[in-house]
Amino acid sequence: MEFEDILYEVDGARATITLNRPAKLNAFRTQTLEELCSAFERAADDEGVGVIVFTGAGERAFCVGGDVADPTRTIQQKRHVHHVSDRLVAAIRNNGKPIIVKVRGYCIGGGNELNVMCDLTIAGESSKFGQAGPKIGSAPLWWGCQLMPAVVGEKKAREILYLTRQYSAHEALDMGLVNKVVPDDQLDAEVEDWCTQILQRSPQGLRLAKLAMNSATDLLHGSVQHGLELVALNHIYGPEPQEGIASFQEKRKPDWRRFREGAGPEPG
Repeated sequence: MEFEDILYEVDGARATITLNRPAKLNAFRTQTLEELCSAFERAADDEGVGVIVFTGAGERAFCVGGDVADPTRTIQQKRHVHHVSDRLVAAIRNNGKPIIVKVRGYCIGGGNELNVMCDLTIAGESSKFGQAGPKIGSAPLWWGCQLMPAVVGEKKAREILYLTRQYSAHEALDMGLVNKVVPDDQLDAEVEDWCTQILQRSPQGLRLAKLAMNSATDLLHGSVQHGLELVALNHIYGPEPQEGIASFQEKRKPDWRRFREGAGPEPG
């Protein structure tokens, strides 16, 4: 397929997939997810490709998650997004090729969920990581809640998911959310070095290692499916996501007080 929202390039044995919506901080819409599916599947099927680099265009963000300015409107549309999202996870986790995420700027919400789905992360010092779910009346159930404890430990995962803080690149390194942090102007060279080292290893050995390491967390697939169905229903019919998204679009604080009967004023 022809791509509009992403870029796909193969250079030698390295494929690079770039989210190409910098004006939107590389937020994804349904079309973006469909194009990512095709790109990752193409890289998986290309026997000449030995490593995949996944990044975002521009200097400001890898990805800030779903584009709230282009929301799905019906339960059918929401379920379609989740079917496509499920296909994308399979294309990332089951393709047998190591995937390196290269991050500059924000890696937030669904962008950080994409990060934890992939194998390795090299971050520039400008990077910021975090989740947004409860801040906008939802939860990161597209593998975020499921994989985060395996990546950073359960206590830290609960902090990330409940408090929706943003963390610096070095904080992300300390918790195991990324593999290496370098100055932004050294990021491309560092990623190239990691790609070179991977390409000096056995393709079959890498494939077997990736599939084996994924086997335990593959068992969480049922939790993701249940979670996505609940998110579909909640986002269409639930008042809290409606308040969360409206407050984000209107650049105001959400009013969660009205969802806690008898509660006093919100702190702060």
